[in-house]
Amino acid sequence: MAEPASPRDLFRAFTRMSLMGFGGVLPIAQHELVERLGWLTREEFVEMLSIGQVLPGPNVVNVALMVGDRFFGWRGAAAAVGGMLGVPLLLVMSLAVLYVGFASQPMVAGALRGMGAVSAGLVLSTAVKLLPALKKNPMGRTACGLVAVATVAAIAGWRVPMVWVIALIGGGACAWAWWVLGRRAP
Repeated sequence: MAEPASPRDLFRAFTRMSLMGFGGVLPIAQHELVERLGWLTREEFVEMLSIGQVLPGPNVVNVALMVGDRFFGWRGAAAAVGGMLGVPLLLVMSLAVLYVGFASQPMVAGALRGMGAVSAGLVLSTAVKLLPALKKNPMGRTACGLVAVATVAAIAGWRVPMVWVIALIGGGACAWAWWVLGRRAP
């Protein structure tokens, strides 16, 4: 498995990811870290993403933090997060200044709606790419599928507040995984 040579490599890689995936970095991060750079296996990426989802903050920033820490400790974590957030912060601030002047233009509103559709497609494509990693998930594919369907139904269909979805469905999934892993232990 390949590894970054220095924290500078981490900074460059995460800056590149953040600029390529503006508005949807997670699919780009998966492609770069697993497929192009080979710094993580698909299973390692899924594990880091799973942990990143329960920690406060954006998932991909949490993944950057964990990847950086894994290779170079706190220096790597700082480099990866700096690369993930530095240049995009400057771009967003510049765009915010421009948006104030052009927000009333129909073309700007249409462009933003289009970007939202592209972001949704990127998230969906990442989910499809990561499906093979469920083979090794202790819950099994069927249980994972039921959790996904229940989550979509609760949020999109029944408009259940996110805190309840996380507490009930997420808590239930964690309990199920804990029970399954407990049965496998010697």
